[in-house]
Amino acid sequence: MAELRILAEGLRFPEGPVAMPDGSIILVEIASGLLTRVAPDGTKSTVARPGAGPNGIALGPEGKIYCCNNGGFVWHEEPGFIRPIGQAPDYSGGRIEVIDPASGEVRMLYDRCGEHRLKGPNDIVFAPDGSPGEGGFWFSDLGKVRARDRDHGGVYWAATDGSRIVEAAFPIFGGANGIALSPDGRTLYAAETETGRLWAWDVEGPGILRKDPWPSSNGGRVLCQFPGYRRLDSVAATAAGNICVATLVSGEITTVSPSGEILRVVTMPEPMPTNICFGGPDLRTAYITLSTTGKLAAMEWDEPGLRLTHN
Repeated sequence: MAELRILAEGLRFPEGPVAMPDGSIILVEIASGLLTRVAPDGTKSTVARPGAGPNGIALGPEGKIYCCNNGGFVWHEEPGFIRPIGQAPDYSGGRIEVIDPASGEVRMLYDRCGEHRLKGPNDIVFAPDGSPGEGGFWFSDLGKVRARDRDHGGVYWAATDGSRIVEAAFPIFGGANGIALSPDGRTLYAAETETGRLWAWDVEGPGILRKDPWPSSNGGRVLCQFPGYRRLDSVAATAAGNICVATLVSGEITTVSPSGEILRVVTMPEPMPTNICFGGPDLRTAYITLSTTGKLAAMEWDEPGLRLTHN
């Protein structure tokens, strides 16, 4: 087993790591409302201050960062430990933002789909050129959780220029969290947090997913039902088309094949490894956020990650 190295500590619930061309990692600190750059030597610097709850991010056209902002959480804190426990008291809705990493400028791109407000946008992936979703990005909406009720999650497609947004799969009752595409962009994957299910859909066009009939609740097919009590967070595809799932409670990174078979389980040192991305010259370095303890970690992976659109 490769060694897990801690690259940075003292982060306030880090998620959404993106490997940058200069070797740094840009991630979000949800509890601080920040985008933070972690240099190869571990030095931290602020990229932008979108506020509320910046969550999943991705590099987009012209070097801009596209950010899922969940609108914010209320937090439970103990020494060396932090976790979200509900909707922020000043929550006003979720949104998709475009951030200039050079200036820190933040611009709101979408805050609704038709008459429906976005609730808790969570993760994002750009469609590759030549794929059915070309010209835009797919993103998940986890919804928000309150003391006595919760929102349904969903999956959306949106044009990069702010001109069109489509509700592609709804509802995802247990919250749509991590989202990824197959290497050819023709299969979309989404992790449902509370049920431990990894869903898959065939992509037919911008915002158009092939739907299975009832009793599928959202038209998708369950690719993998995780065993026992496991909650699912972010996902990342590999070059071979496998899906790496950040698996909560059990504290694991689980690799699932395109046919739904669990291929590999790597145990992490805390129960909330929330996100994974790939970087390095051969995309064989996995960067993993250990969120409740506020750390960014790295380890050599057994297969190269998928090179993402715009990276």
